[in-house]
Amino acid sequence: MPQGTPAAIKLGVEGAFPSLGGANGWLNSQPLTAAGLRGKVVLVDFWTYTCVNWRRTLPYVRAWAEKYKDQGLVVIGVHTPEFSFEKDVENVRWAVKDMRVDYPVAIDSDYAVWRAFNNEYWPALYFIDARGRIRHHQFGEGDYDQSERVIRQLLSENGVDGIRHELVSVEAQGAELAADPGALKTPETYVGYDLAHNFASPGGAAVDKRRAYEAPARLQVNHWALSGDWTVGKEAAVLNKSNGRIAYRFHARDLNLVMGPAARGTPVRFRVLIDGRPPGAAHGTDVDEQGNGTVTEQRLYQLIRQPKPVTGREFEIEFLDPGVEAFDFTFG
Repeated sequence: MPQGTPAAIKLGVEGAFPSLGGANGWLNSQPLTAAGLRGKVVLVDFWTYTCVNWRRTLPYVRAWAEKYKDQGLVVIGVHTPEFSFEKDVENVRWAVKDMRVDYPVAIDSDYAVWRAFNNEYWPALYFIDARGRIRHHQFGEGDYDQSERVIRQLLSENGVDGIRHELVSVEAQGAELAADPGALKTPETYVGYDLAHNFASPGGAAVDKRRAYEAPARLQVNHWALSGDWTVGKEAAVLNKSNGRIAYRFHARDLNLVMGPAARGTPVRFRVLIDGRPPGAAHGTDVDEQGNGTVTEQRLYQLIRQPKPVTGREFEIEFLDPGVEAFDFTFG
């Protein structure tokens, strides 16, 4: 990085720091207030723990929280759920520990803080100066250098001297690794009927009714199908008998599936195939080379990470036990 002071970023005022008072509770902190944070630079990060887009920003937010905490930066994660199980504070507590979220977290299960900010995105970052004014925002992944420079500028405006010019460097692993945009040709795909698309099982989905499904002989790219005894609900498909399957023809480096046991504490074993074979070197962090894994929590499972060259593949997951709920495919 060139020596000298980086040019200042032109920052306007986007509004006042909205209230955090609608939070249902707090983790890692006593309740915080906008008034009580005057004099601090605040970074508010809207997240939900199954969102892969947020997961890929986490290494940077985590690094900023650590690097600048002694210089007056307060990072607040506002956990606003997408799926109903993310309203369960015990699930959020598990995620906070598992994902090493050490900064304060506001539980926003009723969307009160989300609405106060007029927010519409996961992830969303709001940069608030020491006078309680929103000065910048970032929606979605990327622009990490710009975001860090905004943090540094707001700290400098607050009288902090001696900030080193070097920006953070992260080594992301697993689901936190940035997507491969050149290979990513398959969109997020919900399994529940409310938002599902490209569902290819003959006869379509029987809404909220138990039914035996079959997969077609061949799937088109970006289409998926169920086979076995499933009930397709608004948010998720629930497997009623063992040996149910989901197949998906996709084109991406990574394939993830948000899923969990329908009954807490009841694990569900599964096996993954890619083009009809065990994944081998293409296995994700939640399966072994033979494709074996177990659903234990309601969370995102990374099932496939293809080594280069990335090509279109047919994925299949077979559940060896009943009682899994499958919510959402994401790709990277």
